[in-house]
Amino acid sequence: MANLQEMGNVGKNLGQRGWRSAIGTLGDFQKFILRGNVVDLAVGIVIGAAFTGLVNGFVTDFITPLIGLFGIHNFPALAATVNGNKFQFGAFINTLISFLITAAVVYFFVVKPVNTLTARFMPHKAAPPTTHPCPYCLNEIPLAATRCGFCTSPVQPVEQQTPAQ
Repeated sequence: MANLQEMGNVGKNLGQRGWRSAIGTLGDFQKFILRGNVVDLAVGIVIGAAFTGLVNGFVTDFITPLIGLFGIHNFPALAATVNGNKFQFGAFINTLISFLITAAVVYFFVVKPVNTLTARFMPHKAAPPTTHPCPYCLNEIPLAATRCGFCTSPVQPVEQQTPAQ
């Protein structure tokens, strides 16, 4: 019984709201983790890591031997030694090829389609107005009009604003 009493005192010492505040924070964390974009991001990272491994294997097992057909048989082992320091430019070129293939695939299969869909389904910016209401009869007249074509009242022309570039 004394242990339960002590636990109640510990809860009071956690702050004004005690255990309820801590449990509420965990609930907020659960909502954050289960939100769609966090899960999507996690899936994207896992798929990206798997795809990078696939591309690295493709470059190492297919592209590098193709380069070897042109006379360089151990392409990744190409290196230069300067003052005892080894510069492995063959391995760097393999990594560069892997990066370029990954970037090209991501661009053509993710970025381009998303941009196309976004352009298709996002609302377009409204064109600047070409007319304004006549202050007397409330019919639409051109911005540069000095007289209403409907009620023939004289009106002040409205200066057209050019869009900022």
